[in-house]
Amino acid sequence: MCLQEWARLEKIEGVVVNSSIVLVSAVLASLAVGVVFAYGVCIAMFSIFRIHARQVAAVRLARSVVAQTQVVEG
Repeated sequence: MCLQEWARLEKIEGVVVNSSIVLVSAVLASLAVGVVFAYGVCIAMFSIFRIHARQVAAVRLARSVVAQTQVVEG
C-alpha cells in the first residue's frame, strides 16, 4: 500500500469514527429526551391519580356520615 492510499484510508476512517460518535451521541440524546418525557407523563398521571383518590375518599366519608346520621335518627 502506498503512502497516498494510506493517508486517504486514515482520513476515511477518521470520518467514520467521527460519524459514529455523532450517531451514538444522537441516540443517547434521544434516549435522554424519551426518559425525561416518560418521567413527566408518570408525574402527571400520579398527580391525577392522587386527585381521584382524594375525591373517592371524600365521597366515601360523606356516605359514611350520611349513613351514621340515618342510623341515629331511625
